Parts: sequence; structure tokens; C-alpha cells
Amino acid sequence: MNEIDQLSEFLQKLTPLSRSCLLSELERLELCGIDMPGSAGVQAKLRAEFRKDGSTHARATNPSRYFFAPLELLLIDGAPEHANMGRISRNTLTPIWEWICRDLLPTMARDYIKAINDQVTANNPKEVLKIASTFQTKVVKVLENTLASAESAEFARGKLAQYTASRTAFDDVRKMQHVLRAGDALPKFNAKLPEKIAKFDDGQVAQITAQLDAFKKSHPYALPFALALVARRMKTSWQLVRLATKPAASKSAADIAATPYACVVPMVLDRLDDKRLALRIALRHNRVLVARDLLAEIYDTEYALKVRIDGIESCEWGVRLQQLMDAIGALVSAEVSRFPSNVGHILGSRRLRSHDTLGGKLSYLAWKGRDVVQDGAAAFRKLIGAT
Repeated sequence: MNEIDQLSEFLQKLTPLSRSCLLSELERLELCGIDMPGSAGVQAKLRAEFRKDGSTHARATNPSRYFFAPLELLLIDGAPEHANMGRISRNTLTPIWEWICRDLLPTMARDYIKAINDQVTANNPKEVLKIASTFQTKVVKVLENTLASAESAEFARGKLAQYTASRTAFDDVRKMQHVLRAGDALPKFNAKLPEKIAKFDDGQVAQITAQLDAFKKSHPYALPFALALVARRMKTSWQLVRLATKPAASKSAADIAATPYACVVPMVLDRLDDKRLALRIALRHNRVLVARDLLAEIYDTEYALKVRIDGIESCEWGVRLQQLMDAIGALVSAEVSRFPSNVGHILGSRRLRSHDTLGGKLSYLAWKGRDVVQDGAAAFRKLIGAT
């Protein structure tokens, strides 16, 4: 028996849920940059079984898809280890579902799966949604008890670790708990947002801030997810930072950190890390034009953060920004070095840094001029208040 036959025999001995979990785990390792010999063949075989369209995105089986439906707008396809405030890695859903079915609520999960399958067969979508909602409520209640103490939470973490080596899967369980607990509040909030936010101007900042304030009063733990929904509507993700910079007393990092929505700054950095990961994958597959566009967006985000937050270099945000830019710079240098020095590379073009052009420098001077006026006015108002 050759290695391929042995592999096929081994895979068939696993349950369908375990094979699906294995696929998610192999994809997670690949996204983390870990090369597993023979992994491509195993993934191809498993995708042929679970994803008829050949998709590389994890897709849960039907009963779990109904259960995880409230999370859909918050799912991303990056590695679970990647920082994602307000978002959940799609690749953690399969191990979380297996943990729910085998350890957290095995009997109820079995009954849920049978009930869902029966109603799907009967073509009764309303009843399917009702059954899923009931089971979501049960899971939330059990999680509240399970995570109530450090001891029981650590035990649950150990059980979940049997299904994935991801260090952050347990964090996604907590995120799932907050989203499910919020019920229909997140979908209602999402429905009130503008369909597209091409330019996050002062009017829209004020409008969405008011919506966020109202949401936060009732669902404070779900606020990061509401912010993630806002970011989804934006044409340019770094504009999210205006929710923190607009109400700040000045552009100093300390004043911005004191605003109610200062958490949007690390969220913008999360999205910058998304682009770093996408850039690495694009370069690995020689998609140079895709890499070019990603790099332009990366440079724009870096510039926007530095222009809008004075002293960012010396705070925690700036340290992380520099780490990301160093990692991105290493990727670009490695790619450019593959070509002779006398051959220009598109990723080495200064045009990608639009702020280095004449127009970009004029925009920068305009920003600085406006800041001087605004900061002077703010100082004057403080002086009047003090007297």
C-alpha cells in the first residue's frame, strides 16, 4: 500500500467532523506561514469532500452554520493567531463546534442536529431559525457558568485545545458568547448604518458616534463588534480612527487614548496586519499587481496614523505600527532582492507612497496648518474655562 492509499485509509477512519476540523487546522497553519510537507494534497482531498466549489474558506456543516449565523458578518479568513478585535476567525468555528458537540453540551447538541436536519428536510426555514435560536441561548447560558471561574474556564480551554493548536481559539469562544448574548441588537444596528461610507466626514462621524453611544448603553460587551460593522461599510478602513481623533481635545496620543472610542486605533492596526498577511500570500503566489495595491493601502494607512496622532511613535500604538511596518518592509525587500539591482521593481516605486509626491506633501502642510488653528482654539477655550 503506497503513502496516498495509507493517507486515504487514515482519513476515512476519522469522523466527518474530525476531518473537517483537520482541514481547518491545516489551513490555519498555512495562514500562519508554517509549511507542512504533504499538506496541499491532504487539503485538496478534504476540500473535495466538504467544499464542492473548491473554496479555500472554511465552511461549517449545515447544523453548525445555522448556529453560527449571527457571527457571519464578523468572520474573517485570516489565521486565528492574528489580532482581530471585534472579529472572529472563520477557521476556529469547526474546532469550537466539535468542542460544543463533544464536551460542552453533547446530548443537547445531538438533539439540536437531529431537529435541524428534520426541519431542513421538511423545508421549514422558520422552525430551523427557531431551533437554532433556542440552542444559541442554551449555549450562552452554559458558557456563562463555564467561564464564571478561572478554574472551570481553564478546564474548558484545555478541552478546546484537543481540537486545535490555535492559542486564540478560546478568545473566539468568548467573542461568540458576547455576540450571541447581544441577540438581534447587532443586526438592528447594522441595518441603520449607511450602505457605503466613501468619506467619513464630520457629519457622518457625529451620526455614527450617536448610534454607537446608544448601542453601548445596552450592550457594552458587544461594542467592538458594532465598530467592526462600521468598518465593513468603509471604503478606506483607516478612517475608522476618526471616531477617536474627532472628539479628542488635541491630536496628542494621550488625548486620543482618553476618548470613548480609542479602541478603534488598535482595530485599524489589526486591519493593517490583515494587509501584511495578504501581502505575504500575494508575494508567495507571485501576484505582484495585487501586492502593489496592498502596499499602496498599507503606506496610506501608516501615513494617516502618523498625521492624525501626534507622538504616536513613542506610545504602544506606535511600537506596534513600527513592528508591522518592519515586517512589511522585510517582505518587500526580500521580493525586490530577487531581481538585479539595475532592474526596477514595481514594489520599490516611490509612487506607492502617495504622500511623498508633491500633492501629498501639500496635503500634509494643509493638515498641519489646520491643526495649528484648531489646537490654538482648543487651548484658548481651555484658558477661558480655567479663568
